[in-house]
Amino acid sequence: MPELVVGFDLDMTLVDSRPGIMATLMELQRETGAPIATDEMLDALLRRNVDLEFGDRFDAALAATWSDRFRELYVVHGVPGTHVLPGARQSVAAVRDLGGRAVVVTAKYEPNARRCLEQVGLEVDAVFGWRYADAKADTLRDEGAAVYVGDTPNDVRAAARADAHMVAVTTGPHPAAELRAAGAATVLDSLVHLPEWLVRHLDAHHA
Repeated sequence: MPELVVGFDLDMTLVDSRPGIMATLMELQRETGAPIATDEMLDALLRRNVDLEFGDRFDAALAATWSDRFRELYVVHGVPGTHVLPGARQSVAAVRDLGGRAVVVTAKYEPNARRCLEQVGLEVDAVFGWRYADAKADTLRDEGAAVYVGDTPNDVRAAARADAHMVAVTTGPHPAAELRAAGAATVLDSLVHLPEWLVRHLDAHHA
């Protein structure tokens, strides 16, 4: 039997990054005067990559400069505002208990993704950052992931392209109906339920 590999998104799947993102936006707004420290921008950044979001809203040169500065400020303001979500530790442990590997595949800048995991004390087997949309699918396929756990329609599409079973969680900005409409095979309201689901899923496939 091949080794079990379960991929996890990071923001709003394993960790609640909202306080840290908002703190970073507030500091960037203080520095630049850009009107970005809003709930609407926070929601947008939970749904899309910061480079794409800023690129759609601002002059290209400013967008690139502000995106880079956002990542720099995130080290000081964003990482400390990161909190582990319920069930995250137990879910990673469940993968290990089943003899598998837990890997993080995220659109987040990889050094900051690693800092966030260290901040909350969550140890995984590998971290792949700056993977957005199709790039997530490529990494999931390269790692041989059988399951991908995430919170956005882009995560659902990445799992489908990688032939991985998608487990969507509603801890992010997208409701269950939207995730199902995107094609999520399984939708849970939090990672608290993932360990039990994972055992059932593997039992069904090995029966």
